[in-house]
Amino acid sequence: MIDPVNSIESLIPQRPPFVMIDQLTWYDEKITRTVFLIKEDNIFVENKKFCEPGLVENIAQTAAARAGYLAGLQNKPVQLGYIGAVKDLVIHRLPWVNDELETEITIENQIFDVMLINGKVSCNGVLLATCEMKIFITQTK
Repeated sequence: MIDPVNSIESLIPQRPPFVMIDQLTWYDEKITRTVFLIKEDNIFVENKKFCEPGLVENIAQTAAARAGYLAGLQNKPVQLGYIGAVKDLVIHRLPWVNDELETEITIENQIFDVMLINGKVSCNGVLLATCEMKIFITQTK
């Protein structure tokens, strides 16, 4: 478990209302995990369901939290990241308001400022979405 004292906003560049993760719960060399409670006022909620773009952003912000956590370990500022590509996105079902998402990314490859990840989002052990994502991280000077 990651130190819960640190706000997720200290790890990612996004700010409300565009924050799609609540807490970084696990980090190692290959895997990062986050959790997120879907609230009714979320910008990606329609008809009490969390829509597809929210799931994609949740995966991307999990990667951002990983990058932010690593930057913090090196006493560097949080870096900006950009989704370069989303591949093989599969949405099995959309979650509801008040569902808590558990998101896991696995680093498949990282070369310089490009990270290739596999992401998956689950709720109560049920797989909701998977994809491969290419993320570009800006390098701070």
